[in-house]
Amino acid sequence: MKKKIALILIVILFIGIGMILVTTQPSKQVIETKENKQSRVHEEEQQTDRDVEKEQENIEAEQENDPIKTQFKDMVSEAVQSTIDYFTNKETHITAIGDSLTQGVGDSTGDGGYVGILDKALNKDNQIVKFENYGKRGNRSDQLLKRLEKPEIATSISNSDIVLITIGANDIMKVVKENFTNLTFKDFAQERIAYEERLKKIFDKINKFNPNMKIYLLGFYNPFGKYFPEIKELGIIVENWNSTGKKVAGMYENITFIPTIDLFDDTNVDLFAEDNFHPNTRGYQRMARRVLEYLTN
Repeated sequence: MKKKIALILIVILFIGIGMILVTTQPSKQVIETKENKQSRVHEEEQQTDRDVEKEQENIEAEQENDPIKTQFKDMVSEAVQSTIDYFTNKETHITAIGDSLTQGVGDSTGDGGYVGILDKALNKDNQIVKFENYGKRGNRSDQLLKRLEKPEIATSISNSDIVLITIGANDIMKVVKENFTNLTFKDFAQERIAYEERLKKIFDKINKFNPNMKIYLLGFYNPFGKYFPEIKELGIIVENWNSTGKKVAGMYENITFIPTIDLFDDTNVDLFAEDNFHPNTRGYQRMARRVLEYLTN
C-alpha cells in the first residue's frame, strides 16, 4: 500500500511540475543588414500564414470526418429547440463557476472548454442563452466560497436560471502537497469531510442569491486512469469524492449531480491535453454533450 501511495505521489508531482514549468529556448543572435532582416521577416510572416492556413484546413478536415463531432452537432441541433421550449422562449442566463475545467484550460482551439462549446453551439443561429464564465484555474472549494462574495459573481448568479460548477480537484491536489512525505488514504478521507461541508456552504450561498435556479455540479474524472490503470487507489479516491458530491447535491431539490468519469474511460481515444491532466477539445466536447443532456432532460 505504501509503495502504491508513493507511486501516486511521484506521478502527481511529475504532472504538477510539468504543468508549472515553462521552458524557453535561447534565440540565436545573427548580424543582419536592415534590408536582409526585412526580407527575412517578410518571408517568415508569409510562411507562418501558410502554416496557419494548412493547420486550419487539417483541423477542419479532421472535424468533418470525426464521428464524435458529427454526433455532437446532431445532438445540439435537437437540443436547441428543446432548450427554447423548456425555458418558454425567454433568454436563459447561465453562470459557470469553479476551477480550470470551467475556465477551459487545455482547449487548444480557444473555444473556452465545455462552457464555450455550449455557448457557441446553442447560440449559433440565435441568442437564446447568455453565458457568463467565472472559472479560475487552481480554485479550491474554500477559495470559490470566498469568490462568491465578489459583486460581479453574486450579481450574475442572482440573475441566472442555471449555475454550472466544477470544483474539488484542487482540494485533492492540496492533500498531496501538504502530505507528500507520508501520504495515506486517511489524509484524503479527512479532507473529503471538509470538502463536503464547504460544498454545502457553497450551495447554501448560491440559493440565497437565487432560490429559483437550477444548479448542476459536474463530477470528477480520473486523469490517471488511462496511463496508470494498475494504480487502483487513484480510482478509489476519485469515486469517493464523486460519491460525496452526489450525496450533497441530493440534499437539495434544485441541485443535480452530473457524472463525467465514464466519459474518459475510452483508452482508444485521446481525450487529454498535452499536460495529460486537463481535457483537450474532444474531451470538453464530451463534457458539453453530457451537460446538454441534463439541461434538456
